[in-house]
Amino acid sequence: MKAPDFDYLRPTSLDAALAMLAKHDGGAMPLAGGQSLMPMMNFRVASPEVLIDLADVAELRGITRDGGTVRIGAMTRYAQLMADAIVLADIPLFAMALPHIAHDAIRNRGTIGGSLALADPAAEMPALMLALDAKIEVAGPIGTRAIKAEDFFLGYFETALEEDELIIAILIPAASTAQQFGFHELTQRHGDYALAGVALACSDNTYRIAFFGVADRAVRVPALEDALGSKTEMKIALTHLSDIEFTDDPKASAATRQRLAGVALTRALEGMTS
Repeated sequence: MKAPDFDYLRPTSLDAALAMLAKHDGGAMPLAGGQSLMPMMNFRVASPEVLIDLADVAELRGITRDGGTVRIGAMTRYAQLMADAIVLADIPLFAMALPHIAHDAIRNRGTIGGSLALADPAAEMPALMLALDAKIEVAGPIGTRAIKAEDFFLGYFETALEEDELIIAILIPAASTAQQFGFHELTQRHGDYALAGVALACSDNTYRIAFFGVADRAVRVPALEDALGSKTEMKIALTHLSDIEFTDDPKASAATRQRLAGVALTRALEGMTS
């Protein structure tokens, strides 16, 4: 199949991109890498009247550190994240997770902002945002706002982003030497979306644990985090996984996903590094 007809626009500034988005009033979609959007259009799952290609918007690129916060432009590609010195030094969890995202061809084109805007519940990036207590900075007609990751992902392919807003950057606290991080995912083949996965950060026995591929969005389980922080026996701590409303589909039943989530968490904890 091929995509339905659409108009193609390529702005060179953020203001121009936002103006184009507003002008088409819900009929336009941003193109931030296209690794998910283009297949969706080919299968007629998405059919925007206009594509607004963000590739030439310089304001959406770049990685900087300001004080204790790393700012990543929304159009930063996975391959750039994997090679950046700031990311490698200050966001160890990225270094653990990025090699698991699809394959080289996808990582060379896919962007962090595109992944977060799509909010695929089986993708790694939303879970990383939850585990790292990140904020997503968005811009719209009335200015910019920063949305906590906890409040950004609302459901299956659903976010707090308004139709006339764009993700412009991601703000992540730089890791301290006292923190530890873990990551593990279970897939049918390397590069596939996870049947169950987990990303976690730990500081002074305080855990932030985000599961992905198991529910309608990346999710945390506060009772489980508290149990691990108080050094509850693992078998007992894992009973709190029942707080998740696990996805039940042809790839895996809800019961299987709950078991796999426990396996992923156990392995992530065993492999924690600073």
